[in-house]
Amino acid sequence: MVTPEILEKLAQVARKYQIPVMKLTFAGRIALVGLKAEDVEAVWADLGLPPAPAAGPCLRSVQSCPGTAACRLALQDSLGLEMRLEEKFGGVELPGKMKVGISGCPICCAESWVRDFGAFGKKTGFTVVVGGNAAQSPRIGEVLAEGLTAEEIEQVFEKLLDLYRREGQKGERFGNFAHRLGIERLKMEAGL
Repeated sequence: MVTPEILEKLAQVARKYQIPVMKLTFAGRIALVGLKAEDVEAVWADLGLPPAPAAGPCLRSVQSCPGTAACRLALQDSLGLEMRLEEKFGGVELPGKMKVGISGCPICCAESWVRDFGAFGKKTGFTVVVGGNAAQSPRIGEVLAEGLTAEEIEQVFEKLLDLYRREGQKGERFGNFAHRLGIERLKMEAGL
């Protein structure tokens, strides 16, 4: 989430450090392309923001649609769930890269079905899907649970991350890990 003040600071920092390009990423982040390595800490200080993980095997960001905050079709608060997951788990080291998509309705604007871990809103709560992939070997995720609250998803997510950290192979994406273990094992480990 950004505010006008953050955008103003970004513009000031880009000018000060002569950053040639600022790019909006698919995950909804703003990449400062061309930032010199020696300026990274100073840029974070000037922005007045906590450093965010940029690379490596961790949960970097959670992608979300606007949800009930701005979409007439939304059935659940996807932005609220996104912020909960990012605040609690953002930057957590993992065996491999993990992409998460949270959508406010079954249209799945955050591409929940093709993320390592996804959730989308329905009238009865969120449906959780795991094991999706939109990359080299595309795969639609499998339904892990239906009708969950944001609090329940946070608990399930934490249990699955713990399992992934314990049993995931170095460099293995969570989606591949989920596919390897199977949906029944994941349900059992998540307490579903």
